[in-house]
Amino acid sequence: MSQPVPVVICDDSRMARKQMAAALRGWNVEVTFAEHGLEGLEAVRAGKGDILFLDLTMPIMDGYQALERIRRDDLPTMVIVVSGDIQPEARTRVLELGALDFIQKPTSPEVIAESLNRFGLLSELEHPESQAPSENEVLELPDYYQEISNVAMGQAGDMLARLLNTFVHLSIPSVNVVAPSELERILLAASDRDFDMISQGFVGPGVAGEALLVFRHSNLDQIAQLMGHHEETEHQEAELLMSLSNAMIGAFIQGFSKQTDMEFSCATPQIIRNFKGLPELNKNWDKTLMITIGYQLKEQNIHCDLMMVFTEDSLPKLKKLTSYF
Repeated sequence: MSQPVPVVICDDSRMARKQMAAALRGWNVEVTFAEHGLEGLEAVRAGKGDILFLDLTMPIMDGYQALERIRRDDLPTMVIVVSGDIQPEARTRVLELGALDFIQKPTSPEVIAESLNRFGLLSELEHPESQAPSENEVLELPDYYQEISNVAMGQAGDMLARLLNTFVHLSIPSVNVVAPSELERILLAASDRDFDMISQGFVGPGVAGEALLVFRHSNLDQIAQLMGHHEETEHQEAELLMSLSNAMIGAFIQGFSKQTDMEFSCATPQIIRNFKGLPELNKNWDKTLMITIGYQLKEQNIHCDLMMVFTEDSLPKLKKLTSYF
């Protein structure tokens, strides 16, 4: 009777860890879970990770840093990156750092099997002696939507990277339940710090909301140069903001739509300048879901935030959707 192969699943998302464990169920593996790169490395050092499935965007130590440490310390593990960051440069970077393969989220048993088979690893796993465990933690609404947002964020980041011909650093999506006063405070603070805001409404079956893209106005000249534009007029700046909004918000909503199996329609983007507060008619709600994603171009010192704010009456439909995952 062969011993199970020790496998580490390293991802900050509980939903992603559960999905990955489910994809390995029935194979001859012994799974250890890790929530960030440092914890993953500790598991590898303890002999628990002959194979390491590694996410990229994580707190404490991200996937890139983990790969650098694995190479530096010559740790005995074979790494397969599983990430929502689908920028071509992300794939190139992880392979250069020693990863065997790069798999795009969300994944499946078939995709994992194909990857393992290419490297001669599948034969050790395909005759089950044990089953991969699943985490016992109960997933709440924010957990589901953090991982769904992570995948959609990667698609929007890839769109931005291609548009600007540069690498975009992605942050961990923040999923919160907010009141009108909290949202108003966030938007007022952005307006006070000379940020441009672009708002675009979206609606689907039982779900609606507003996407808000927030850019520092002083970054527009750099963004224009990255796109090959020079000497921007006010009209051209508006066109640039609209192009960025259509590309990024559109890519995020498309990724969100595909995962939730919902079709969304989007309104025409609107540029918001001199924001003075939410209209009274938009304050007639208690709390609702807001997803915030940060995008950074570190080399150019450019940062922007994408905020997806759902209407309060979208929450029952969003909660119902989680039962399908």
